[in-house]
Order: sequence, then C-alpha cells, then structure tokens
Amino acid sequence: MKTVIRNTTCADRLLFFLLILASCAGIFISREAVSQSSDVLIEVNGKPAYTFPLAGDRTVTVNGPCGPTVVEIKDMKVRIREASCPNRLCLKEGWIAKGVIVCLPNRIVVTVGGKSAGSPRGVDAVTG
Repeated sequence: MKTVIRNTTCADRLLFFLLILASCAGIFISREAVSQSSDVLIEVNGKPAYTFPLAGDRTVTVNGPCGPTVVEIKDMKVRIREASCPNRLCLKEGWIAKGVIVCLPNRIVVTVGGKSAGSPRGVDAVTG
C-alpha cells in the first residue's frame, strides 16, 4: 500500500483531487435540478385528479378501482391514512415531505414536489 502511494506522481494526485471535487459538485448540482415545488399532485389512473398546496392541512378521499383512499396533508408532509387495497403497502410509506407514494392496486399516485397538473410532461427516457 505504501509503495502505491509513493509511486503516484503530482499529476496523479491532481487528477484524484479534481475527480473528488467534481463528484462533490455533482451533489450540489443535482439538488438544484430536483424540483422544489410545494404542491401535492394526486393522480388516479394516470390522470391528475387533485393539486393542493403542501402548506395547507387537509384530508382528501380519492376513489380508485379498489375503493376509497384517504390522503392526509399536515405540517408540510403527506401520507395515505386509509386505503382499501388488499396489501396496504402504501400505508407503510408513512409521512413524506417530497417524493412519491404509490398505491398500485388502487392506481393512485401521490407526488410531492413534482410537476403540477398544468405543466407539460416530456419524455423521461428513450430506448432503442
């Protein structure tokens, strides 16, 4: 190990330092790229159903194919409080301040900090 460190040149050390600096800068750049929206978007069957500000406290009942799902917005966080889906995995997600909660059997998606219902959606990725 000591021979590896002794055998590095000044250019190797400079390159190593620049790579570490670039990776640290990537963390800050990616934070800026993520949307900082404070809206809650609730979609049913892939179509926007509700858009609410994250700042207001409210409870919304959304009807899906399996039955009603209760979404609660409180203290700048969101959770699914009650679900009528068979496995209830969406309840285990808990409170989120940003991100997505998905109830797959009921086809309900709750997005915090994403695009609002009025903004156009672009292509995520292209494969070929």
